[in-house]
Amino acid sequence: MNLPNMRDAAKRFKKAEYIYENRTNQRIYEGKTYYIRTYGCQMNVHDSEEIKGLLETLGFSESKVLEKSDFIILNTCAIRENAHDKVFGFLGRLKHLKEKNPELLIGLCGCMAQEESVVKEIKERHPYIDIVFGTHNISEVPTMLEKYSGKQKISVYSKEGDVIEFDNLYKRDSNITAFVNIMYGCDKFCTYCIVPYTRGKERSRLSKDIIKEIKDLKENGYKEVTLLGQNVNAYGKDLEDSTTFSNLLEMVSKTGIERIRFVTSHPWDFTDEMIDVISKYDNIMPYIHLPVQSGSNNILRLMNRRYTKEEYLTLFNKLKSKVKNASITTDIIVGFPGETEEDFKETLDLVNKCKFDGAFTFIFSAREGTPASKMKDNTTLEEKNKRLQSLNKLINKYSKESNLKTLGTIQKVLITGISEKDKDKITGYTETMKLVNVKGSKENIGKIIDVKIIDAKSFSLDGEEI
Repeated sequence: MNLPNMRDAAKRFKKAEYIYENRTNQRIYEGKTYYIRTYGCQMNVHDSEEIKGLLETLGFSESKVLEKSDFIILNTCAIRENAHDKVFGFLGRLKHLKEKNPELLIGLCGCMAQEESVVKEIKERHPYIDIVFGTHNISEVPTMLEKYSGKQKISVYSKEGDVIEFDNLYKRDSNITAFVNIMYGCDKFCTYCIVPYTRGKERSRLSKDIIKEIKDLKENGYKEVTLLGQNVNAYGKDLEDSTTFSNLLEMVSKTGIERIRFVTSHPWDFTDEMIDVISKYDNIMPYIHLPVQSGSNNILRLMNRRYTKEEYLTLFNKLKSKVKNASITTDIIVGFPGETEEDFKETLDLVNKCKFDGAFTFIFSAREGTPASKMKDNTTLEEKNKRLQSLNKLINKYSKESNLKTLGTIQKVLITGISEKDKDKITGYTETMKLVNVKGSKENIGKIIDVKIIDAKSFSLDGEEI
């Protein structure tokens, strides 16, 4: 697979209107339904919102029943091997549906579709998958559907193409909170990560387009936006106007939207200017996801993370001291090739120093085509599982301690819906991204309300409306 050329000028963004020329008044799929299943990160979720909006422009309507759908799409993730296994396990179920209903269309897209090995596997072993498209060519779906004639169609770029601006044509999953892409791709090339190969190099949207989208969302009643990018704090490095992520954050704050979040940040690009802006504006939430991946300098070097344990701790402590009530979560990989027991103890030491509010923890999963997949790995799966259990026990301890500190306090909670665990309660998130199940009126859905915390668990809080 060709590596993105870092010296190329970033592709500029094309507006989506041309996609719909002569189509918006020709809803040729009126009466047809689609079902979309999404795997992976927030970026994939937002991609699915683009796909939904595009399909509904063509006349499709969304179905919640798999078996009664005319077009089933799997939007896939390539980060870990188990994601691959889940997708192909589910495809087996779709194969049986296709045998019962030959008119059923099956589509596969997302990061897995960008992997050459996956495309080869689909061609050779899964002919019942009708349409395959990558992360860079969602806009080609209408043409692929029009030209489909019963033979598998695959449209995947090996490198990034132009990014299409969808101008709020998304079918968003919420009318309260919204994802807003500010950039695409990543230039960091961490040795374990497939993202630079599946999503290409960093390409920033123009700030004026981002601000317009957020103002539109605010006018339509949205309370919260999450700025999305594989590495949001690298925003603007490819722009000619020298706009930085700290500049963009300040511009977004001045729109007056009530809550602003962003994911994900790379510690190497986290500047003092960013910290100053976060601490200055009340509508920028004091929740920061800051992946560390390992506490061992040896492993961080092998991962090509570009910082040391000591530099990460300096940044962490700076955020804690300058951002009021800062809540910091992280990602940690266990069992990276070459990780010794001493390396793992360094990770535990870092967790003990940081006392993270939460963490996503994983056993290393080799992805074909990445440098780490070629590294020698002498650690048994049994030992990796043991380390993961030990790490999770420590993470959960500090997560519970963090939650216990909120007992008896009044928290501002954005209510987003009905609690999944108790239909008599409503649910939402604090400014620090803690999940709260609330005794309160359903009329508060979509509002930010004061909630008294009455119970604290490891992964959620219970509260009552004031």
